[in-house]
Amino acid sequence: MYSNLTPFKTIALAERPQERLDKLGASALSDTELLAMILRNGNKAMDVLQLSSCLISEAGSLQNLLKWTKEDFLKFNGIGKVKSLQLSAIMEISRRTILANVDQQTEFDNPGKVRDYFLPIARGLDVEKFWILCLNRKNKLIRHFEITSGTATSSLVHPREIFKEAIKVSATAIIGVHNHPSGNCQPSKADHTVTKQIKAASDIIDIDFLDHIIISSIPCKESPNNYFSFHENSFI
Repeated sequence: MYSNLTPFKTIALAERPQERLDKLGASALSDTELLAMILRNGNKAMDVLQLSSCLISEAGSLQNLLKWTKEDFLKFNGIGKVKSLQLSAIMEISRRTILANVDQQTEFDNPGKVRDYFLPIARGLDVEKFWILCLNRKNKLIRHFEITSGTATSSLVHPREIFKEAIKVSATAIIGVHNHPSGNCQPSKADHTVTKQIKAASDIIDIDFLDHIIISSIPCKESPNNYFSFHENSFI
């Protein structure tokens, strides 16, 4: 499978990742070389470059490695517990950096912007999660919170937990978001129930509930935009 890859020991010293990194900088390295710098070592069957290529190939891309867990990395010979924990930490740092780089001047004034913000978070999840975006008076992001992990039912998504976080950061408005791993963006009966409960609580607490958006990281047949907005469909 990897016969087209040059054995690491036969690569000229000047062309090895560490030497290229030192001479040319990180931007000159390929995805495989960058990952090799983190792995440091291969295994008995593959050198570090081959192992790096194998990991990226299995994930589908370097970006897709962001959703891998410790258990995913441990499946590969040559990656032990310590290295898998290091890789998991690096992936989490990368995810948080991506989110932190969202333009803080962006107004979350349409579902498409919310979808784009959460797709990197929801990509690869096989369970439903419910988040809220806490916004200021100009609908700009203060912070987002994960409220629950599991099917979004009224027993799991309670307005008390939602507005506790919103009040904590002095939000004036919130947007609820949850993912459908199945790829069907249409709301369930439970989704409608949760939405009504949050809306009723928001009216009492006086924090605007702008929308509840269902997203999917895989194509939704019912929605070419890969989301369903309760506000756009006049349910809020």
